[in-house]
Amino acid sequence: MARKGGFQGGMPGNMNNLMKQAQRMQRQMAEQQKALEEKEFTATAGGGAVEVTVTGNRQVTKVVLQPEAVDPDDIEMLQDLIVAAVNEALRKVDEEVTASMSKMTGGIGNLGGLNF
Repeated sequence: MARKGGFQGGMPGNMNNLMKQAQRMQRQMAEQQKALEEKEFTATAGGGAVEVTVTGNRQVTKVVLQPEAVDPDDIEMLQDLIVAAVNEALRKVDEEVTASMSKMTGGIGNLGGLNF
């Protein structure tokens, strides 16, 4: 005959620990997100001819162009430099996000085949 009451033998304690750990991770993630949003990431292209700054929430806040980057006969080069600098700054944001998540989830390890 089947037992009543669902899982028996220590499972509720493990579930409570898992829930506490999940709540702690959720708080840490919120703190990390806030800290990330306050950070700025700067990248350059064209040997410093173009400099772009973005925030952790991927908002472009500043673009600095050196005079030598502005050639009216070669607007395409300037456009390419801006795109390259923006993409590099966004890559830096992604790198920071990945590093932060790695720190937080490193203690969990492998949960049922899911790697964090």
